Amino acid sequence: QVQLVESGGGLVQAGGSLKLSCNASGRTLNMYTVGWFRQAPGKEREFVAAIRFNGGATNYADSVKGRFTISRDNAESTVYLQMTSLKPEDTAIYYCAATSAWLTVVRERYSYWGRGTQVTVSS
Repeated sequence: QVQLVESGGGLVQAGGSLKLSCNASGRTLNMYTVGWFRQAPGKEREFVAAIRFNGGATNYADSVKGRFTISRDNAESTVYLQMTSLKPEDTAIYYCAATSAWLTVVRERYSYWGRGTQVTVSS
């Protein structure tokens, strides 16, 4: 079992930045692809970004390319999501999740989930 805990959310003005963290306990995170998803009120949970177990490959949703950067520190069992140039439409609860699959964007392929952290971007 892998337990995931997100942190770093908050309220920020449009154009600002936030850095989210996803810390793992239990089994090592080193074996897993880790993804970030988000869910806005009344909307489906959507893929944001993912990173392979060794950090050698990443994948991003088109809506965040060039603005968000995913990275990981396996020694700390932590995955980060650096978010810049934030927009009001980025407002959502952000979840991290782990999977054995290769950089999948399909949320059903992720076996382990955190409880999420709220990000609110004001205009």
